[in-house]
Amino acid sequence: MPLNSPKNILVTGGAGFIGSHLVRGLVGEGHRVSVIDNFSTGRRENLAGLGDRITLFEGDIRDPEAVGDLLGEVEAVFHQAALPSVPRSFADPVETTSVNTGGTLSLLEAARKFGISLFVFASSSSIYGDAAAEAKTEDLPPDPLSPYAVSKLAGEEFCRLYRKLYGLPTIGLRYFNVFGPGQDPESQYSAVLPLFITAVLEGRSPVIYGDGTQSRDFSYVENVVRANLACLNAPEEAYGEVCNVACGERIDLLGVLEILREISGRPVDPVFADRRPGDVLHSRADISRAAGLIGYSPSVRFPEGLRRTYDHFAARFSQQGDQVSH
Repeated sequence: MPLNSPKNILVTGGAGFIGSHLVRGLVGEGHRVSVIDNFSTGRRENLAGLGDRITLFEGDIRDPEAVGDLLGEVEAVFHQAALPSVPRSFADPVETTSVNTGGTLSLLEAARKFGISLFVFASSSSIYGDAAAEAKTEDLPPDPLSPYAVSKLAGEEFCRLYRKLYGLPTIGLRYFNVFGPGQDPESQYSAVLPLFITAVLEGRSPVIYGDGTQSRDFSYVENVVRANLACLNAPEEAYGEVCNVACGERIDLLGVLEILREISGRPVDPVFADRRPGDVLHSRADISRAAGLIGYSPSVRFPEGLRRTYDHFAARFSQQGDQVSH
């Protein structure tokens, strides 16, 4: 049943980087949005300015009582909450699995009990591992290389199972290397682009783990929001399926730094370190299934997304400098 008319929607992890962008997108479409976040990685400032346009709950998705209280009031769930990062999952695989797999299962069970009309699960391209295919299609055999990837694959399988056994309308979205304003460059588990941009702004050499020829299908966060919103009007044949969310293009890390040189007008000279365990060498998405099933197409290509992201970080960097000087 299409849900594109205004609905009550729950976003888990809605104070996180992707979650907060999605919350703003849903509010902009006129939906009534509730957010649950335990603020382990999310930040309240990500939701600044939304005020009484959302309802914010501090809680853990593994808490059945908290989840039950919320799901009784909503029609759709966008499940973004997770412990992100491949390196983090190597450091603490048990907690990663508990949150990413156990938390997803708890939510699915509550969604089943409350008769939720749509459950959209944020999955990850990491489940493909180093599959040899030039473009990753959803029917490739999974080859996860990290506990994080395994936790996301398990979440996908539970979504499929709940659709098959209980008829719960689920859609999985496999995100490819999402970036944009609001990413945290200060965490030891930060994604590569905010680390690159911060290094450039601070006059440091960006660190590349490997030789720089590894490539990614970077997806600006606005594209991810569009994919999630498209699920609200998805046909029934999309339920129980997973779709890649990306641009269908890839660029290597040396190429990223070359674009950063052009955008910033600054010298960008990387230093190289050993490749990290679990890092995938090449990743590019085939996005034809997402186009056919949910009507997704990327609206912002990588160079434009990188420019917007750099401008955002540069503005914050300038503000911080002004605050220090005063």
